[in-house]
Amino acid sequence: MDFSFQLYSARNFPPLDSVLGRLSHFGYKQVEGFGGLYAEPDVLAAALEKYGLTMPTGHFGLAQLLDTDTALKTAETLGIKYLYCPAIPKEERLNQPESKWVELGETLAKLGEAFRKRGFGFGWHNHDFEFQPLPNGKLPMDILLSTAAHNEWEMDVAWVVKGGQDPLTWIKKYGARINAVHVKDIAPAGENANEDGWADVGHGTLDWQALHDAIKTGTNAHYWVMEHDNPADVDRFASRSLAAVNGWK
Repeated sequence: MDFSFQLYSARNFPPLDSVLGRLSHFGYKQVEGFGGLYAEPDVLAAALEKYGLTMPTGHFGLAQLLDTDTALKTAETLGIKYLYCPAIPKEERLNQPESKWVELGETLAKLGEAFRKRGFGFGWHNHDFEFQPLPNGKLPMDILLSTAAHNEWEMDVAWVVKGGQDPLTWIKKYGARINAVHVKDIAPAGENANEDGWADVGHGTLDWQALHDAIKTGTNAHYWVMEHDNPADVDRFASRSLAAVNGWK
């Protein structure tokens, strides 16, 4: 199994070229892009090739996705096979009625159809807000997945937990739709405040061995992407996390 690395985790540790070299040295074979990296896709593609890295998956903001031709050209240049919409702005997700989530799902469904016609996969990447019940009790995550029924899901397991949900329940419900996962960990309560309460994978509170087993048997996950939203030391996070997951049986 090749583990990927979400480059958002390294956004505060430029230059990117140096980060890519160190990730390759640690043993990573894949990385996942995000919207802020695509200004010069040719330059990024050359850097990936330089260090023997591939970028099979990438996050694109909704505005970037709506400029479909540019998004697809970027994906083609970088070798991205699956595009994921990672979130929407905070003001567009707070106190929104069900109709707004249905509208978003319909937009995502149309995007997914357009990308699949061109040979690419497309899906949603969750945070925690999709698991906050609406006044009628429905969850935005269910609405998005049911409205865009042909799209896939990159499950960020730790954000599911942060949303007050059990990832195993969602794996059982939507496992066939999950084709990638974000591998991240949550620090014990009160710890790692300088890292927003996140932890290196295998050094937090999540039972990743059990989660790994459930994901392997209950989903179609092909991509396992390491992420830490705010590491104090990106090399420590990248190396310790890879060492931990390489110990999975």
